[in-house]
Amino acid sequence: MPTPIRHVPDQHRFEASVDGHPCRAEYRVADGVMVLTHTEVAPEIEGRGIGGELIQAALDHAKTNGLKVRPQCAYARHYMQQHPESAALRA
Repeated sequence: MPTPIRHVPDQHRFEASVDGHPCRAEYRVADGVMVLTHTEVAPEIEGRGIGGELIQAALDHAKTNGLKVRPQCAYARHYMQQHPESAALRA
């Protein structure tokens, strides 16, 4: 079952709470580019795909809103490399 992801635009992040642990993917937007700056998932719940779900939510948002994406965060960069369908979004 997918993790419920919330977009919190005033805090520039996508977030979820999993088993009481806050998870988030942070970003900033400038000149039509969403820069993914940080992804955080608690060590206790790593390996469950939550980080990927957060990044995918950010990519979906970028696509829907006509934004390009620059993955500054190492996790986001790795995710995009592993998902070639995201290449068209790269800034």
